[in-house]
Amino acid sequence: MSKSIEEVSGEDLQKYLDRLKHDVESSGYHLNPDEDMTRDLIRGLIVNQRRNSYPSCPCRLASGDIEEDLDIICPCDYRDPDLDEYGMCYCALYVSGDVLSGEKAVSPIPERRPSPEERAKARAETGGAPVHAGLSKPVWRCRVCGYLCGRDQPPEKCPICGAQRERFERFM
Repeated sequence: MSKSIEEVSGEDLQKYLDRLKHDVESSGYHLNPDEDMTRDLIRGLIVNQRRNSYPSCPCRLASGDIEEDLDIICPCDYRDPDLDEYGMCYCALYVSGDVLSGEKAVSPIPERRPSPEERAKARAETGGAPVHAGLSKPVWRCRVCGYLCGRDQPPEKCPICGAQRERFERFM
């Protein structure tokens, strides 16, 4: 009997969680400390990976077209702005250090992704090319190792060397 695409074994879930924890923590990010919620979100990522061949955000409807969904492949284009402004991403898989430590309360997060109509209009204006968020962001440079990232604010921690946010400078 074949397994349903919706079925995720405990072993598959644990492997994904272990790999994600390692990747997230080593790059200066934090997973939601609510283990049950985090496991449910990871289950959604695994199901979306099986359905579409890419792990789209479990809280958004993917089209099944990778070009259309590049902005919502986890971690999505909206994660960092959400973390900076609200302390967690839209689906709450990622949280900021301030939320993790209890220094910041969480609040509802508005959807940043343009509607399908807005995306279709933008594609028409660009000759059919997919439109994604974050194409015109400032570039930040880690003064310790030289890591570059394009986002509104520097990360809490450099994913390469671990330097804190204060060690970043705006790169010209």
